[in-house]
Amino acid sequence: MTVLVTGAAGFIGYHLSKRLLEAGHQVIGIDNINDYYNPDLKFARLSELGISHKDPEIGETPCLSEAYPNFIFYKVDVSNAKSLSMVFKTHPIDKVCHLAAQAGVRHSIENPSVYIQSNLVGFGNILEEVRYAGINHLIYASSSSVYGESKDIPFSTDQQVDHPISLYAATKKANELMAHTYSHLYNINTTGLRFFTVYGPYGRPDMAYYLFTKAILKNEPIKVFNGGNMRRDFTYIDDIVEGLVRIIEKPVKDKYKIYNIGNHKSVQLSDFISILEKYLGKPAKKELLPMQPGDVSQTFADVSELIEDYGYAPNTTIEVGLKSFVHWYLKSSLYKPI
Repeated sequence: MTVLVTGAAGFIGYHLSKRLLEAGHQVIGIDNINDYYNPDLKFARLSELGISHKDPEIGETPCLSEAYPNFIFYKVDVSNAKSLSMVFKTHPIDKVCHLAAQAGVRHSIENPSVYIQSNLVGFGNILEEVRYAGINHLIYASSSSVYGESKDIPFSTDQQVDHPISLYAATKKANELMAHTYSHLYNINTTGLRFFTVYGPYGRPDMAYYLFTKAILKNEPIKVFNGGNMRRDFTYIDDIVEGLVRIIEKPVKDKYKIYNIGNHKSVQLSDFISILEKYLGKPAKKELLPMQPGDVSQTFADVSELIEDYGYAPNTTIEVGLKSFVHWYLKSSLYKPI
């Protein structure tokens, strides 16, 4: 089938695109390649997909892959309705996997307008294009952040999520509501996926595990918030992609559905750091700090519905996942030894 992947130069979008291409699907990838973090990492991901490092033109010029004949890339911002519409009109598309968004909880506190434009206006544009193109299925990224400081552990999609504590979380909750409305009004199949702390090779450099690795190797202190008394459901990238592919390839079960995709284990941050120290072969210097605004103390996914509907649950242990990440990081051209 032909799958449009938004955010194709992003962490999850790159890994998903590669997996779909290797399975023989046609992939139309779009990304605005913004500078929220170093664009070199985004170009490195695109290079793995056969798109040269040269900065592509914004808009109507397609970039053809040198590695995958079934991959076409456009530098397009989803908040630009005209450019986005051009892509939809140029290619017959079977399914859309919408992963493009302005990420980062803390960044949303300082730059709210960017999140409104990308995560709300951009998502509205995607919904409109899916509607008018008559596309069968929209799969989109939500986030575990919608649960806020819920005390109901593990987090279930049956819970009320009406109290987000960051603007990022609020935009993701809004996406779910917008998708529900379009499913109801326009008979569109939509599936939202609440991702839980995704990590792994080619990951986002603003994430804790990436920042910790970089600092430990430079003998610099790592910032440990809430005294390390935080727990996260860390989910390895390959497990996220496996869940996405199963949902993309299988016929739609429910017109509107939300799933958690997490490792269904909650790991203490101090234990996470200890495992990272083991694979880096160096101890971390820790700077203990209070909890940051917008952060939550714990995440923990209930994935029973994912198991029931797709016979799948993420299962990569934190030890295996971090070992794989460290191995990649030390080999990466983005890592510069002291």
